[in-house]
Amino acid sequence: MPIKIQSDLPAREILEKENIFVMDENRALHQDVRPIQIGILNLMPVKEDTELQLLRALSNTPLQIDVSFLTLTTHESKNTPLAHLNKFYTTVPEIIASGVKLDGLIVTGAPLEKMDYDKVDFWDELVRIFDWADHNVTSVLCVCWGALAGLYHYYGVPKYPLEKKLSGIYSHRVLERKKELVRGFDDVFYAPHSRFSEVRREDIEKVPSLCIVAESKEAGVYLVIDEERSNIFIMGHPEYDRMTLDGEYKRDAGKGLDPDVPSNYYEDDNPEIRPDLTWRANGTLLYTNWLNYYVYQTTPYDINDVD
Repeated sequence: MPIKIQSDLPAREILEKENIFVMDENRALHQDVRPIQIGILNLMPVKEDTELQLLRALSNTPLQIDVSFLTLTTHESKNTPLAHLNKFYTTVPEIIASGVKLDGLIVTGAPLEKMDYDKVDFWDELVRIFDWADHNVTSVLCVCWGALAGLYHYYGVPKYPLEKKLSGIYSHRVLERKKELVRGFDDVFYAPHSRFSEVRREDIEKVPSLCIVAESKEAGVYLVIDEERSNIFIMGHPEYDRMTLDGEYKRDAGKGLDPDVPSNYYEDDNPEIRPDLTWRANGTLLYTNWLNYYVYQTTPYDINDVD
């Protein structure tokens, strides 16, 4: 499928080498279709890596997608050049003030699981875009810390600290096969996790509108849906690349943090062996199903009618 991005976004060259169809603004203007408008609120430290991962995950559908990257004004990014943010990103206040609406919004993870929400410097701004999305976005998809934050803000579901970091590739079981989000999934599938906190089944079950769609014996709750509000929460990172957990592990080891080797990732738990890619197919299918069933088939033709 064609992803419409700015012609000089660094991720473009990599995507084209992977034979992923991307188009620039000029070509998109000559197509007589309404592209799906997707915003990505990128809270991850190394934003270029997350851009590439999510664009790759969104690439397997015949829909034309117009992607806009969003950033916060109340937090200074230390790992992404300011020039990159100024060129390729729109701030949350700018998009709210513009009056535009979106078909879909992705809120990424962030390395903040150990912090209370009210201690996060950008919490008020994040709450503002969550509230704005209620009436200006057809479907919101939240990933990892973004999912924890979304469940807390919308439903009061608390997070709990883990004794140690949950890092690795874990098996999950589909619990609600009739949900369109997992259409085409195997009964058991794999997904990466990388976090220090969790939500618990008993708290989610107290919220009548929430449904646990998939979970893991080792990693806990994985997929949660509120179909009334078209909110989706993913506790892991289905978009992660083959080497993302490897990079995180070796970064932390280099800092002397003595991290555990990611579970079920390296053969024989040997970090010198290139890990197998075991989650890409279902991870891509998850994003494709979201775009198709919760965005494209739900959003009005006139985007101004989103409410």
